[in-house]
Amino acid sequence: MINIIKHRYLYFAISLVVILPGMAALLAWGLPTGIDFSGGSYLEIRVDNTLPDTEGVLAIFAEQGFTDTKIQTSGNDILIIRSKAMDEGTLGTIISEIESRYNTNVELNRFESVGPTIGKEVAQRAAGAVGLASLGILIYITYAFRGVKHAHRYGIAAILAMLHDVVVVLGVEAILGHFLGWEADALFLTALLTVIGFSVHDSIVVFDRIRENARLQRKQPFETVVNTSIIQTFARSINTQLTVMLTLLSLVLFGGSTIRHFVLILLIGVFSGTYSSIFNASPILVVWENKEWKTWFRRSPA
Repeated sequence: MINIIKHRYLYFAISLVVILPGMAALLAWGLPTGIDFSGGSYLEIRVDNTLPDTEGVLAIFAEQGFTDTKIQTSGNDILIIRSKAMDEGTLGTIISEIESRYNTNVELNRFESVGPTIGKEVAQRAAGAVGLASLGILIYITYAFRGVKHAHRYGIAAILAMLHDVVVVLGVEAILGHFLGWEADALFLTALLTVIGFSVHDSIVVFDRIRENARLQRKQPFETVVNTSIIQTFARSINTQLTVMLTLLSLVLFGGSTIRHFVLILLIGVFSGTYSSIFNASPILVVWENKEWKTWFRRSPA
């Protein structure tokens, strides 16, 4: 039988190696937020002729007081523009100026504007949603495992594994945001909450088997019971999550640019959740049961 629990600190170290670059990116560059959370305007315009030079378009926005505008191109005739919040009157003025200077017709495909106050409120509610989900999960798991000794440990272990996945997703978003210009928006929050659900779901499957085996194998050490439970649920966990990941991978490759960001974050999060539920959540129970932190900093005998 494979002894996963024996190498638990190796798996913890792998998690740490994965998390650290993302944490460094968050500290260095921060989490790039879209207009949903930070406020601002998002424009997508289509022009009839060749795309105008972006420097010239930026100058038009600067003349109207929008000096921090960012522009991306999509295809041969679409400009994607992000700026601080503007009203429809200002938008009309800018579009008219682009049409006049570049002798082209401009079609407005999309326009969204969120004030900074509303954006801040949405960001606070998003953080609250993640916190509320974590609290609900802790209470539910503790109640569901109330017949097991130290039931609260199962809830806390699931939350720690879930936080592992949240940190991985946030770190990846910070890295992708810096190098690819992607921003955390409402779809990113949707992906993050979905990852939380997947992570906890898989952890509960393993925990439930631990509960069953703890009754059947009373004379076995807790470490053996946990390892047996992981092995028994290993194939189920991998097969279940693999079907999801293959579907998400196909969407990343062939689903188009509009959903690629959302699907890629979801794919990374599901992969991280599969890893943490097997190699982090249950080993945490063993560390807690053995109170191994008491020997972490103790010198080994000569």
